[in-house]
Formats: sequence, structure tokens, C-alpha cells
Amino acid sequence: MAILLERGFMKTAIITGASKGIGAFIASRLNELGYNLVLNYRSNTASMEELINSFTNKETKNVIVQCDISSYDDAKKLIEEAYENFGSVDVLVNNAGITKDNLLPLMSEEEFDMVIDTNLKGTFNCCKHIAKRMLKQKHGRIINISSVVGLAGNAGQVNYSASKAGVIGMTKSMARELGKKNILVNAVAPGFIQTEMTDKIPEDIKAEMMKNIPLQRLGQPSDIADAVEFLISDKASYITGQVLSVNGGYYM
Repeated sequence: MAILLERGFMKTAIITGASKGIGAFIASRLNELGYNLVLNYRSNTASMEELINSFTNKETKNVIVQCDISSYDDAKKLIEEAYENFGSVDVLVNNAGITKDNLLPLMSEEEFDMVIDTNLKGTFNCCKHIAKRMLKQKHGRIINISSVVGLAGNAGQVNYSASKAGVIGMTKSMARELGKKNILVNAVAPGFIQTEMTDKIPEDIKAEMMKNIPLQRLGQPSDIADAVEFLISDKASYITGQVLSVNGGYYM
């Protein structure tokens, strides 16, 4: 049976990049909490269908929106569909992101632009289109998924590091703008998390990474879902403009 949340009805959340990895774990967690979900993905239809079928809470409603949030108009479509289906949105999780790693002398303009367009501009697009609606509601939570490399940098990831550092700056600025209407904006900065992305890292490089992680292990996607769950809960009602690092101590 669905969990009824505060204000006497089910809450609604939008999650971008929800078809796999961290986004899918966040979606599963919010489903367990009784949220109606608007799930965005760009191309992986099979993974999205598998995710929906795996949900344990069958009493909530799920809306799937295939679009590219790096497009201003596509992001607008995503937000509009959420409000058309549910009337209001309580939570936006900006999770969609890509990597195009390369050393700076070898990085192409296209590799730089693609990462910035999805990770940074995509976050802006979604926040831009939902801001007026949340201001009118006088409530809302926005969680932007950044990264430890947005704080510490990483060789071969000038584009990714820049995009995730930009997300942090955006988070703090939006928190100042929107706080007066009870809209809380925070970022979660994962460290090295066990996903398809880190599965591609050669074992010798992983072993070297472990030496710099005090907890001596990779994080799990559920660790990030835990952080998101906290930041959208009533227990975080006086927290905004913050970066919650979940990195096993890799960067302090």
C-alpha cells in the first residue's frame, strides 16, 4: 500500500536520467516512499521498462518522458508533462549526466560541449522551467547531482569537472533566489560509485583509486539514494544551498 506523505496526498518527483545507475536507484527509493514519479530518459527504453517493472510499490503512478534535457524545449516538455499529470511537483532530481573523457590536449570541442550541454545546461533547463511553478506553489525541493570531481578535479575530465563544479555554483545561487518561497536547493556530490560507468575502469586504476579512499571501497548507488532521501525529508527542512559529499572520505 502506498505511503501517504505530508499534506494528505502522495507527493510527486521528477527524476532525470532515471533509466539506470544512480538515477534508477533514486527512482526505486522514491517509489518505496510512495512518490508518484515522472521519469526521464533519453534512449534506453528497455532499461526504463525494466525499472518500472521492478518497483515494489504498485499503488503509485509513473509517467515516462523520453527527451534530451540538454534541449531547452525538451526540458520544458518534461516539466509540462509532470504538471499536466499531477498538478504539482514536490521534488526535482537533476541526475542526467554523461562523460566524454579525454586529456586536455586531445579533448575535442564536441567532447567538451556535449558534456557541458547535458550536465550543466540540462540542469539549468529543468530548473528554469520548474522555478516559476514552484514559486507559485510556495514549496519544493531541488536536488542537483554533482560529483566529487566538481570539487577536487580529475585528470582527463576537464569537461566533466567543469560541468559538475558549475552545478554546485548554480545550486548555491538558486538556493539564495528561491529560499524565500520555501524552495530548498541542494547538491549531492558522489564519489566513485559502483555503476556501469565505474565498471569500465581498468582494475589496476581502481586499485590505485582505493588507496585514496579512507573507507577502502567504492560507494553504492543506494548511498546516493540515502542522501537524496534525507534532503527531501522533513529532517532537512532547514538545509539549503549545501553540497552533501558522499565519497568515502576521498575528498574532505
